[in-house]
Amino acid sequence: MSSPRLIVGLGNPGSDYADNRHNVGFWFTDQLARRLQAPLLPQGKFLGRVARVGELWLLQPMTYMNLSGQAVAALARFYKIADHETLVVHDDLDLPPGSIRLKQGGGNGGHNGLKDIQARLGTADFWRLRLGIGHPGERAEVVNYVLKAPRREEQELLDGAIDRCLLAWPLLAAGDYAAAQRQLHLKTV
Repeated sequence: MSSPRLIVGLGNPGSDYADNRHNVGFWFTDQLARRLQAPLLPQGKFLGRVARVGELWLLQPMTYMNLSGQAVAALARFYKIADHETLVVHDDLDLPPGSIRLKQGGGNGGHNGLKDIQARLGTADFWRLRLGIGHPGERAEVVNYVLKAPRREEQELLDGAIDRCLLAWPLLAAGDYAAAQRQLHLKTV
C-alpha cells in the first residue's frame, strides 16, 4: 500500500461557514497542518489553500463544497497523484457524531463534495476519512443541519474524533491503512 500524497479536507470557505458541521474536513486539515508545521496558504492555480511537506500535499478547496472536485483534480493532475494516493476527509451524516470510518472507494452517500470529486477524477477509488456528524432525522432538514454549528456536546465528540485521527496520522502517513482502520474504528462513542 502506498502512502498518501494528497490529503483533502472538505468544507466551505469564509467566516460564515467556519463553524458549520460541513467544515469538519477543514478542521482536520487545519489541525494536521499545524502538527506538520506547514501553513495552508492560498494557491490560485489549485483553487484552494495548500500546504506541502515533502511529497505530501494538504488541500482545502476554496470552490465551495459542491465544486470541490475542481481543486482536487487540478492539484492531483498537475502533480500526477494517483487516486489511491488521495485521502478525502469529510463530514458524514450516516455516522453519529464522533464516529470515524476509513475506507477506499464506494459511493458518495449523497455528499455533493464527494460527487463532484468523483465526477472530476472519473473514479471513486480514492480513500475517504469519514467523520460522523449525525443526522437531523428528516431529509428536508439536512442542508440546514450541515450548515449550522454543532451543539456543544457534539462539538466535543467531533474534536475528540479529530484528535483520534491525528493520533492515527503516523499509520496513515506510512500507508498502513489496515492498522489505521483498526485504531480508528474502535467504538469510542
